[in-house]
Amino acid sequence: MARIAGIDLPREKRLETALTYLYGIGDTTAKRIVAASEITGNPRVRELSEADAAKLREIIERDHRIEGDLRRTVNGDIKRLQEIQSYRGLRHRRGLPVRGQRTKTNARTRKGPRKTVGIKRKK
Repeated sequence: MARIAGIDLPREKRLETALTYLYGIGDTTAKRIVAASEITGNPRVRELSEADAAKLREIIERDHRIEGDLRRTVNGDIKRLQEIQSYRGLRHRRGLPVRGQRTKTNARTRKGPRKTVGIKRKK
């Protein structure tokens, strides 16, 4: 079992896919890491030798910010935006879309399920 940055990579997945289980590593970054480690054939994680796993660990620790460090950085950036009361910080605080998307319709991921607002009729 390959363990990188405290995360167990799934044994049955191909290496490039398994690396995307780490927070901060997507498809493109995973391909670059595999190319830099000079592992050929995109093997499954269970087929990695200990030397290959160590090489991957070293490349990731040296060149990439992942997992806890990245989460801390992102949360710090959001907190800073909120403290300086920038527009983006206000949008984060209110739980609304930050990057200029419309909110009259859509934006359900950020706003949550619809809350029906209506008038109660007298009986």
